[in-house]
Amino acid sequence: MFKQWLLALCVSGFALSACAAPDGTAAGQQSTATGAESTVRKAVMSFAPKVTIDSVKPAPFPGFYEVIASGQLVFVSNDGKYMLNGDVIDLANQRNIDGWADFRKAELAKVPASDRIVFSPAKPRYRVTVFTDVNCAYCRQLHEHIADYNKAGIAIEYVAWPREGVTDAAGRTTQTYNEMVSVWCSADRKAAFTAAKQGKAPKATNCPNPVKDEFELGVKLGVNGTPSVIAEDGTMLGGYMTPSQMLQRLSKGS
Repeated sequence: MFKQWLLALCVSGFALSACAAPDGTAAGQQSTATGAESTVRKAVMSFAPKVTIDSVKPAPFPGFYEVIASGQLVFVSNDGKYMLNGDVIDLANQRNIDGWADFRKAELAKVPASDRIVFSPAKPRYRVTVFTDVNCAYCRQLHEHIADYNKAGIAIEYVAWPREGVTDAAGRTTQTYNEMVSVWCSADRKAAFTAAKQGKAPKATNCPNPVKDEFELGVKLGVNGTPSVIAEDGTMLGGYMTPSQMLQRLSKGS
């Protein structure tokens, strides 16, 4: 994973850390590049050849590009020589520069409603996407209060993220993955989902389903635990929140 490369090779210990890109052929052949973006792409691939680059665009500060790759966000200098890994602070506006939001919003827009399990009031004020696992304690606690989120005007749109992953070390599908597939394949998804959250394993079944794709999407979007709550604008709100806490966070962002 990209993060492991960064932790191993970049200097840590500061909120903002920097490391030089290697002087390999890919990073050094700037004369054949078709511009700064190409140079940045070559530098990243030279640094971590196995990553998948999902987004490269100019950073909101001069001299750098913002790169999202394999669930990580970094900033790479236009000449491909330097990479920043960590928080970048906009001192004038006293906020973190977060390039994830637009990317998350665009990627989540591709997930059809039919692939989600949605609990919504008739006229929601807010919608959030929640990457969830049927067995995690805080996921279950969140769902216990689903009626209260809805009363607060918040629609909860669940997508699948089995924390154990899709397969284990032996290549077998994990128990949680199998349970979530059975939920998504149930005739009444919402009832099966609620029962699973209460510890009642669904009847084992299979069908064409989005669970694997949604797990991989979560990894791509930087999800590393459940529940992970994402606002409509792509902002990561965090993990479990009470209905009042979530409403407060959403109200501040509106």
